[in-house]
Amino acid sequence: MFSGVSGFINRGQKLEGTVVLMRKNVLDVNKAAGISSDVTSGDIVRGVGGILDGGIDLVTTAVGTTVDNLTAFLGRNVGLQLISATATDSSGKGKVGKETFLEGVILSLPTLGAGQSAFNIHFEWDSNFGIPEAFYIKNYMQVEFFLVSLTLEDVPNQGTISFVCNSWVNNFTTYEKNRIFFVNKTYLPSATPAPLVNYREEELKTLRGNGKGERKEWERIYDYDVYNDLGKPDSGAKYARPILGGSSTHPYPRRVRTGRKPTRTDPNSESPGDSYIPRDENFGHLKSSDFLIYTLKSLSQAVLPALQSVIFGEFSSFDEVRGLQEGGIKLPTDVLSAISPLPALKEIFRTDGEQVLKFPPPHVINVSKSAWMTDEEFAREMIAGVNPCVIQLLQEFPIQSKLDATIYGDQTSKITKEQLEINLEGITVEEALSSQRLFKLDYNDAFIPYLRKINEFAKAYATRTILFLKDDGTLKPVAIELNLPHPNGDQFGAVSKVILPATEGAESTIWLLAKAHVIVNDSCYHQLMSHWLNTHAVIEPFAIATNRNLSVLHPIYKLLYPHYRDTININGLARQSLINADGIIEQSFLPGPYSLEISSAVYKDWVFTDQALPADLIKRGLAIKDPSSPHGLQLLIKDYPYATDGLEIWDAINTWVREYVSLYYPTDDAIRKDTELQAWWKEAVEKGHEDLKDKPWWPKLQNVEELIQSASIIIWTASALHAAVNFGQYPYGGYILNRPTLSRRLIPEPGTSEYDELVKSPQTAYLRTITPKYQTIVDLSVIEILSRHASDEVYLGQNNDPNWTSDSKALQAFKKFGNKLVEIEEKITAKNSDPSLRNRTGPVHLPYTLLLPTSKEGLTFRGIPNSISI
Repeated sequence: MFSGVSGFINRGQKLEGTVVLMRKNVLDVNKAAGISSDVTSGDIVRGVGGILDGGIDLVTTAVGTTVDNLTAFLGRNVGLQLISATATDSSGKGKVGKETFLEGVILSLPTLGAGQSAFNIHFEWDSNFGIPEAFYIKNYMQVEFFLVSLTLEDVPNQGTISFVCNSWVNNFTTYEKNRIFFVNKTYLPSATPAPLVNYREEELKTLRGNGKGERKEWERIYDYDVYNDLGKPDSGAKYARPILGGSSTHPYPRRVRTGRKPTRTDPNSESPGDSYIPRDENFGHLKSSDFLIYTLKSLSQAVLPALQSVIFGEFSSFDEVRGLQEGGIKLPTDVLSAISPLPALKEIFRTDGEQVLKFPPPHVINVSKSAWMTDEEFAREMIAGVNPCVIQLLQEFPIQSKLDATIYGDQTSKITKEQLEINLEGITVEEALSSQRLFKLDYNDAFIPYLRKINEFAKAYATRTILFLKDDGTLKPVAIELNLPHPNGDQFGAVSKVILPATEGAESTIWLLAKAHVIVNDSCYHQLMSHWLNTHAVIEPFAIATNRNLSVLHPIYKLLYPHYRDTININGLARQSLINADGIIEQSFLPGPYSLEISSAVYKDWVFTDQALPADLIKRGLAIKDPSSPHGLQLLIKDYPYATDGLEIWDAINTWVREYVSLYYPTDDAIRKDTELQAWWKEAVEKGHEDLKDKPWWPKLQNVEELIQSASIIIWTASALHAAVNFGQYPYGGYILNRPTLSRRLIPEPGTSEYDELVKSPQTAYLRTITPKYQTIVDLSVIEILSRHASDEVYLGQNNDPNWTSDSKALQAFKKFGNKLVEIEEKITAKNSDPSLRNRTGPVHLPYTLLLPTSKEGLTFRGIPNSISI
């Protein structure tokens, strides 16, 4: 051990401690790389080329930590003061001990993580001070550092006391209140040791802030705001976007408030710029996920604009599309030189030492290059693909619309009984309905209100698909309805075209094109609603409310916090680069500038309690309550991979939450009397989801069951639901023919040149209809990053800190949860080997693995991270 500051005037009884921290120059990849909101394609070599170069240098520095560059923390540069939980000062607050400084570097500590450094410290202590369960820390340096933990050893009658910190500590002058950290014990507000009560309340007050001014980078304030930062109205009307949230017209969940200055053109919109993220949410931990996210940012700001100048036009054949993975696209030297220095981009754009842009092969064509075109695979991906949570039971025929008929006219489906019965294998529509064998994928109401505007720059339909459940348990599409707004006005209803399955001639190509139009609808709905809105956006208000109202000592904070990791951060990046005006989503998905506006319309019908998987399945008609069936539900499609695997995961989460909650809330009265818990829920509903706050379906959080259900929904949404709709994006969508995101042509009519082209060259007709070359590159580049796992991902049933709580019963229940997930993983693996379960692999021979709990690093098509971290 290196001894730094040595000796005390009084060498009386002392408490020995170990402080673990990480230096800023190890962590701050962003600043070192110089990424900012004004990076342009002209900066590509200098700016982007340095992004991960800088990152690598920093990682190397971390590995090469030496005593010499750690001694800066010694002397009187970092001071700590213990706070007693049993002895008070004259004001009744916990007694504060003498300030003590780091003494020396510990060169070897087996528990140290990458980039972490440990320091020795000794606190003066006597029995009159009592038990320390909090501490102040002051950073007297100008550079911030990341405090990992403090551990006190051999505390009389207590043994080891652990403080899990994981927080940035800036220069002490930047804080109005001293930075304080608490022991890893769990206390309900009413059970908090009296000397700590004031400290607990003060810390929450600090995290709430005062709601005023522009937030600063080092601040840790959590507050709410509407989505008023998506547009750039000062750049012209083309880039203006409606404010989402705060109105009945455009309701939306809230985001973290930044307080940036308003734009010149619209005083209600925030000016663009780097988005404020509460400091402890920001990129900073030495995680490989940081590099994936930074790659995404550099991709949008510099790489894609550069590629746009050299990649354009059309694919000439399906072979050329597959060439993106098999041979690549030749790139000019200047563009390649910008990409090649980036390790993460070198993994995504595999140049293989040649002057080409090359993607990894997507899973969907690993076995068969053409099975994606089959009707069985088209239908299977509705229950085992990347968007398996939209399909519904068809309960009425013809299909009705919920749109306002006074505005949109009669939107009733034009599919007829006679058209369906051609492919119902000898039974009538009535028989199929009564036996619950007809299902629908209905995007009419989501797209019709916007389709007239969308078709000013695209050519798309609002689609309805009807499917039939065959005797072998697989689904087959039996009719597709393609709807357009009436040329004389919306009030005249839709103009409908019904396409039926065909296997030969021009009709088979038209059927393939009709399926493509359905998938374009599905891809957009998936990205904007199933993925962004229903996971990313709806979880952020709960993360904000948790940090504002639940102390780190609170049991529900400890339960939920792992499921918020990086969510606020990735959402902030999304508003800058993905969902913003002219961002990646608008460039590569059908609705373009109306993308987020459509998600706002869908949010009007969002129901929190329906996010529980059992409730969701029942609502969509895919399950009925049955106490004698596994999980208390009978599935109408027995071989429904997302549902069968998801119910296993849901039950495991729900059981874990129930066992954990019961440790702290023996009665409903305990729920009602928990002041922090009640404030948390009230604020999450009334501020976080303010536009829906008066909906009757919100739980009132007045009993134990409501808390168990609400916490389970939050955890399920942030972990398993997000995994199900996220990590299959590239495995299915990396082959753009299988999941196109844009449509540029309507179905050709006989007698037109486009119809003649369709007859002569079906592949050309298909390629001219779907996503063109550059937008394909944009889409594939982004979804590959989004589909990857980081090397240090923390998965469901895991916690990256073994000292997250000192409660042994909670630790036992958590271990039980982890063991249950291991059993589920084995069960899912066995099901994927069962040839009778045809929907689990399908014609493409791709086993459904998205809800296997664990994964290795990379593009694995499996794994449930704890949180929405990418």
